[in-house]
Amino acid sequence: MSKIDKMSILGVRSFGIEDKDKQVISFFTPLTVLVGPNGAGKTTIIECLRYATSGELPPGSKGGAFVHDPRDAHETDVRAQIRLLFSDVNGDKVTIHRSMSCTQKAKNYSFKSLEQVITRVKDGEKVSLSSKCGELDREMISALGVSKPVLNHVIFCHQEESNWPLSEGKALKDKFDSIFAATKYIKALETMRQLRLKQTQTVKECQVELRYLKQNKEKAQQIRETMASKEAQLMASKDSIQQIESQMHPLENCLTDIDCKLGKVMKLDMDIKALDSRKKQMEEDNKELEETMEQVFQGSTEQLQETYQNHQRTVREKERRLTDCQKELERAGRECQRLNRVKADLLVEQGRLQLEADRHTQNIKNRDTQVRSLSSFLEMEGYDRLPFTALQLESFHQQVTQRQEEEKQSVAQVLADLQEKEQQKQQYIDEIRDKKTGLERTVELKRDLQGKKQQELRNVRAELQRLEGSSGRMQELENELAKAERELQAALQTSNVEELKVEVVELQREKAELDRTQRRLDQEMESLNTHTTARTQMDMLKKDKTEKEEQVRKIKSRHTEDLVSLLGHFPNKRELEDWLYSKSKEINNTRDRLAKLNKDLASSEQNKSHIAAELRKKEQQLVSDEEKFFNVCGSQDLEQDLGKVQEDLEKISKQRAMLAGATAVYTQFISQLTEEREPCCPVCQRTFSAESDLQEVISDMQSKLRLVPDKLKNTEQDLKRKEKRRDEMMTLRPVRISIVQLQEKELPELRNRLQTVNREIEKLKGDVEEQETLLAMLMSEEETAKACRQDIAFMDRYLMDLKEVERKIAQHAAKLQGLDLTRTIQQVSQEKQETQHKLDTTSSKMDLKRKLIQDQQDQIQTLKSHVNETKAEKLQLSSDMQKQQQLLEQCADFTTEIQAFTRDIREAKEQLSPLSSTLEKLHQEKQELVERRRQRQEEGQEKINAIKERIKVVTILERDITKYVDEGKDEYKEQKESELQETSTQLHEAEKHKEKINKEMGNIRQDIDTQRVQERWLQDNLTLRKRVEELKEVVTKREALMKDMGNMQVLQLRQERREAERKLEDLKKNRSIALGRQRGFEEEIMHYKKELREDQYDKADELYKNKMITMRTTELVIKDLDLYYKVLDQTIMKFHSIKMNEINKIIRDLWRSTYRGQDIEYVEIRSDMDENSSAGVKRRVYNYRVVMVKGDTALDMRGRCSAGQKVLASLIIRLALAETFCLNCGILALDEPTTNLDRENIESLAHALVEIIKSRSRQRNFQLLVITHDEDFVELLGRSSYVEHFYRIRKNQEQNSEITKCSINSLSSYLH
Repeated sequence: MSKIDKMSILGVRSFGIEDKDKQVISFFTPLTVLVGPNGAGKTTIIECLRYATSGELPPGSKGGAFVHDPRDAHETDVRAQIRLLFSDVNGDKVTIHRSMSCTQKAKNYSFKSLEQVITRVKDGEKVSLSSKCGELDREMISALGVSKPVLNHVIFCHQEESNWPLSEGKALKDKFDSIFAATKYIKALETMRQLRLKQTQTVKECQVELRYLKQNKEKAQQIRETMASKEAQLMASKDSIQQIESQMHPLENCLTDIDCKLGKVMKLDMDIKALDSRKKQMEEDNKELEETMEQVFQGSTEQLQETYQNHQRTVREKERRLTDCQKELERAGRECQRLNRVKADLLVEQGRLQLEADRHTQNIKNRDTQVRSLSSFLEMEGYDRLPFTALQLESFHQQVTQRQEEEKQSVAQVLADLQEKEQQKQQYIDEIRDKKTGLERTVELKRDLQGKKQQELRNVRAELQRLEGSSGRMQELENELAKAERELQAALQTSNVEELKVEVVELQREKAELDRTQRRLDQEMESLNTHTTARTQMDMLKKDKTEKEEQVRKIKSRHTEDLVSLLGHFPNKRELEDWLYSKSKEINNTRDRLAKLNKDLASSEQNKSHIAAELRKKEQQLVSDEEKFFNVCGSQDLEQDLGKVQEDLEKISKQRAMLAGATAVYTQFISQLTEEREPCCPVCQRTFSAESDLQEVISDMQSKLRLVPDKLKNTEQDLKRKEKRRDEMMTLRPVRISIVQLQEKELPELRNRLQTVNREIEKLKGDVEEQETLLAMLMSEEETAKACRQDIAFMDRYLMDLKEVERKIAQHAAKLQGLDLTRTIQQVSQEKQETQHKLDTTSSKMDLKRKLIQDQQDQIQTLKSHVNETKAEKLQLSSDMQKQQQLLEQCADFTTEIQAFTRDIREAKEQLSPLSSTLEKLHQEKQELVERRRQRQEEGQEKINAIKERIKVVTILERDITKYVDEGKDEYKEQKESELQETSTQLHEAEKHKEKINKEMGNIRQDIDTQRVQERWLQDNLTLRKRVEELKEVVTKREALMKDMGNMQVLQLRQERREAERKLEDLKKNRSIALGRQRGFEEEIMHYKKELREDQYDKADELYKNKMITMRTTELVIKDLDLYYKVLDQTIMKFHSIKMNEINKIIRDLWRSTYRGQDIEYVEIRSDMDENSSAGVKRRVYNYRVVMVKGDTALDMRGRCSAGQKVLASLIIRLALAETFCLNCGILALDEPTTNLDRENIESLAHALVEIIKSRSRQRNFQLLVITHDEDFVELLGRSSYVEHFYRIRKNQEQNSEITKCSINSLSSYLH
């Protein structure tokens, strides 16, 4: 049991802050008494004990009030310290050290708890625990062996809270619940109830989910069976496709050979056709070329080449001359452009200068106009004739400046006069306003004084009215006083209080003896009940042990075979968890490998499809390009065909040029032949021997001239066709390159890549199947172990429970060993009932005697109070009658003063009336002066501003005029006009030179066109001779190709190809049907797999099993919760009932032995239970109240008892609670227990405390701490043998509290 030994206090409340002021108090056993006057610091002792043990500050001491006031100590910072030495529940010495500080701020205090330390002595060494490392309040509660509410409300209850048992209902319930520690148990019950409801809801949800999970599980199994069937059909379809493909390979090879041969035939055929087409085209082209030519050159090819080259030299000479003329024309054009730009710039500059000259003239006119206008506005003479000279302008500016200054002075003088008049008016207004304000204040002051005097007059008259009937009341009081004194004397004579007190003392001795007998029987009954409970618990423990052993055996028999096959032995929970962890890790690794393989397989499949798609695309592109190439070119030699087309284009272009110039040539030739006297051939210069030859030549030329337009049109059409064909063939160059690239590089590479990817896919599929088989085996083993895990956990718990049960059985066996019960519970209970009956009878007699004593004392006290009240009223009435004359005089004085105030107020109001009208008139006159001053100021300022604005305009115009003259703009204008005239002359000469060059260039171009016709005729002759040679080569090549083609058997090859194609087509058709069937199977399998991967089917079996386990486990939890709830509820009820009976029994005994009145037999605590049904479970809440019992009636003490009864009841309840709940802590502090108690109850309280000390003297650690200012009460306690010394608390000269140890004998001598 814990106890307190010593405490030191420094800097707390009135205790000093210096080390010399530290006060130390040692606590005696079993009683420590502290005595001192009010304000000496007695209650601070309990506050320090409470703070040291629980860490709770006293009520109302927030903000530093618990620490010594810094202002009183003349310090800004005060530190306080409390040290407490005590013994804990194990008897070990413990020291608690708590420090705090209070700092004075500008407007308030700052309180702060400093470091707190607990020090223990273990094995001769000190062990400290700081508040930084642990929770000291919890350590203190554990060391003292009582809860914090018991410390605060029972053991160290503050004086301000000492009457808490009679507080209002809610506060009382909170304190009793905290003392009984009922709140946390009720919360535990509520938590279990809520948890049970939640688990019940979980079971319902599981049942609903299980129905759906079972459906999903069955559906998933059905899908897997269907998918297995489809996979078998898929394998059969793949075998069929492989057989068909094996038959297709020989046919495809045969077709490839035939196609190769036919390709050669087709190539020969196309070459022959191309040569035929080319031969025909060349013959047609030669024919057309001969038709377009007027005549064919008859000389040799060498002569034709020489003639053509001479003609070319002549044309180049003329073209060179034309180029020179072109350059000279460009130079002349640039010169003309330059002169035009110069002329344009000069014209712009001339326009700008003319504009400035016009603006200058206008500025002079505007200036003169403004000067004349301003001189007229200012009435100045001599400025009527225009234009003005410089002297006139200078004189004008001087006069204007002078007039401005005169206007400003005139306006300022007028404004000063008006302002002076305004100030005079304002001064007169201020005098009138001050006089009016003084009269108004006088009226207000007089009216306030008048009101006060009137109120005093009414009070005096009311007092006089009250005193008019006092003489009759005086006689009544004298008669009433005489009667009351007679009744008081009679009551004192008939009273037998002393005799009744002697009888009560005798009954108290008898009751005390019966109480001791009753407590002895209670202890005996408790011992018997304890051993009975031990035997019952022993039987229950053995039964529990048998049940748990059976559970362990069932679990082992259920899972031994599976676990031994997996682990090699039967494991415990830790071994099984380790094995599952390693197995889970292995499964995860396998899944990772499988996922990686599937990812690689999917990637390879995607790569394969991509390569196959790209291969198909390239093959289609190759076929498309070859078809396009053949359609346009007709053969494989693109460059040769393109060269031929280009040569044809050149020939046709020359022919078109020749025809274009033929008209002019033939026309010129005919003109020369007809106009000359001796005409000769224009080409060979030979003369005509006869006129008929000349006419024949002329007619021939005329017929050819008529054919030229048609030939030119046909030639242009041929040229367009050739250009179109050339363009189409030019576009085939990229196509040819693409065909070569596809045949030689891209297609072979893609086929090789496709074969490589196929090999990788086959390898990955084998690895995936191997990993899936391994994963299925590992998961099966894991599921088997997981199914056993919960039972293994239960088995471990059962084994631990078995060890605990065996330990408890051994403990109970030790307790029951050597027990000898000679008396039964029934015998002790019968004897206890008889003693209780005697005790109740004695208590009833004693309560009756006390009631008689209290009634007589109350009657005498009532009569004494009535006599005193009558005497006091009589004295008061006599004093009031002596004041009546004085009140009459005051009434007359107040009336006279009120009349004088009324007269003064009336006179002041008469003086105020004319002042108001005068003040209003003066305000109006002042406002008129202000308005006149404002108008005059605006008019003067407006005139001055107008003059300034006109002067500003004149100044700007003069500045522009001066600037124009200073810059010499007239001379610059004449210079630019002469430059413009010179530039115009130069431009005319340049344009004449340019026209001459243009005429010369026209003549040269006409000569060149004539030479072009002759050049075209020579080119056509050259082209014709070249084509004849090419035609001979084409005929030779065609004959050679026809010979090669005749050696091949074309018809037989085509028949064999048609037969192979028919067979291959049949096989492809069968393969397509099989592929379609296979694709259907694959799609169905993919659909089933996708469906199985859905959340509802993926883990349907596992989810169903887990949900079933959850539901069964939850049902077991609900059963356990029901059992725990019932057991805890019954235990709480039993504990509450036992404790309340113990508390009420102690309260009843203490009340009967302490209270001397007869109006209350005893008091007790009633706990009414409220039962609120919620979800089928009862929740109990206790409501507490303190009642006083009078006969058969129990009334609430709150609001019905006196102050003394309240103090005594609260004290007794605290004593009872301490005796009940402080089994491990024998400490109790009583602060001013005699407050509001009369002398008899003080004596009985002292007697009761002595009896409590005597009954608990066997407890070595019992300590009672009594703090009081009543030294008589201390003297009564000192008569016992338990008090040898006491502590006296008083304040020294510095007003700091001091504690002094004194002998109890010194107190007795001091009192006497």
